[in-house]
Amino acid sequence: MIDQFLLGLSVVMQPHILMYAFIGVFIGQLIGVLPGIGAITAISLLLPVTFYLDATTSMIMLAGIYYGSQYGGSIASILLNLPGTPSSVVTCLEGYPLSQDNRAGLALFVAAFSSFIGGMVGVAVLVLAAIPMTLIALRFGAPEYAMLVILGLLAASLIGTGSQIRSFAMVVLGIALGLVGADQTTGYYRFVAMPELADGISLVSLAMGLFGVSEIIRNAAVRSPSGPPLSIQMRDIIPTKAEARSLGLPILRGSTIGSFFGALPGTGAAIASFMAYAMERRFSRTPKKFGTGHLPGLAAPESANNAAAQTGFIPTLTLGIPGDAVMALIIGALILNGIIPGPRLMVDQPELFWGVIASFFVGNIILLLINIPLIRLWVLLLRIPYQKLYPVIIVMICVGVYSHRTSVTDVVLTLAFGVLGYLMKNYRFEPAPVLLGFVLGPLLEDNFRRAMLLYGGDFTIFVTRPISAVLVGCSVLLIAFAIWSSFVARRFSVRSTP
Repeated sequence: MIDQFLLGLSVVMQPHILMYAFIGVFIGQLIGVLPGIGAITAISLLLPVTFYLDATTSMIMLAGIYYGSQYGGSIASILLNLPGTPSSVVTCLEGYPLSQDNRAGLALFVAAFSSFIGGMVGVAVLVLAAIPMTLIALRFGAPEYAMLVILGLLAASLIGTGSQIRSFAMVVLGIALGLVGADQTTGYYRFVAMPELADGISLVSLAMGLFGVSEIIRNAAVRSPSGPPLSIQMRDIIPTKAEARSLGLPILRGSTIGSFFGALPGTGAAIASFMAYAMERRFSRTPKKFGTGHLPGLAAPESANNAAAQTGFIPTLTLGIPGDAVMALIIGALILNGIIPGPRLMVDQPELFWGVIASFFVGNIILLLINIPLIRLWVLLLRIPYQKLYPVIIVMICVGVYSHRTSVTDVVLTLAFGVLGYLMKNYRFEPAPVLLGFVLGPLLEDNFRRAMLLYGGDFTIFVTRPISAVLVGCSVLLIAFAIWSSFVARRFSVRSTP
């Protein structure tokens, strides 16, 4: 594998290809900063450019846009509580409180460094385990995916910083919102109050409303008309020794989770970041610090979404199965260049396959080099008077949401979800589980129904297949541990009451 990786490096280090790699990651970062635009819009707009480039160069540029947007998405999440990409929604939970505590520089540094390490781990997994992970992914059928989603939804109940019952209720609300639109199997409309909802509720509308518009509504009445005085020095950006020691294991766990979920078709960086955050909160000795600006809670999902962005190319290139909509566009770009992705791609197009993988290594280094010096510049965004900043943000959100599906209804829904998110925060309901339920709900329905059709309605299939049985066991253990921890906490509170 090392020889093939060196072959890929020799391809990437050609001056013109290196230039397009830089262009890709730079555009990706800018797109990630803009709320609601996303990598899928940028790649869609630049897809015609691939007609004039060879397959290797165009793939390296488009891939750079994809994982570059993961870096950029964290910037708006930390500074303005506006997730630039779906995978950076979790970043708002810890990054924005750090920004409110005048530690935005530190949060941006930790996010950039964690993203870099996660990206490097993802590249290492690609190089060393592309073939074995492909074989494991091929063993995932409908029962395995259904149980994996249930495990993710149960873990989502642990994301909220308050009551687990409230978090579970928010997961159920997210699943209900995900059911709006045409049924994937029968085509029947469900909960469609108007024709514009036939295609369902847009993820961009939901995320921008719950996390962006709601924050603007909440802060508009309480903030001063000018930004807080900031004086960011390099010593304010670098974490202390104690903080740096606390980040090692979270970054490692997040990178591992991201590498695993990225290699599974149909999951992607957004799910990986949510799972990494939930897992980190469960492993933490101080779970009450989550949601208040806890650095491990920021580092874990940031490393996870970038690792997943790298390993997401495993099923895309080796199986021809897109992990998400962005991967589907990249497959389309390959087909436009006359190349069919699949198991033969590694053999028939070694320069393209290993050139793309090596470009991840080079691209992540480029992103780190341009991110660290720009941290002070990004932090200066907070000096802009809020009375001028909020209208601009609202316009950017509306433009981004409208450009996603060219739908005015999506813009109206975004504003409505903003009001809903404002009310949820006032009554201590966490919005993050809503988004995860929205993403995973349709995936659960689709795979559960497929499993029932394939195996004649036999529920025992979920415990007779090895991988599915392991996931069922993990779900049962998670429920048992949550019940036990709640029981212990209640007994402790009763004993401590005078």
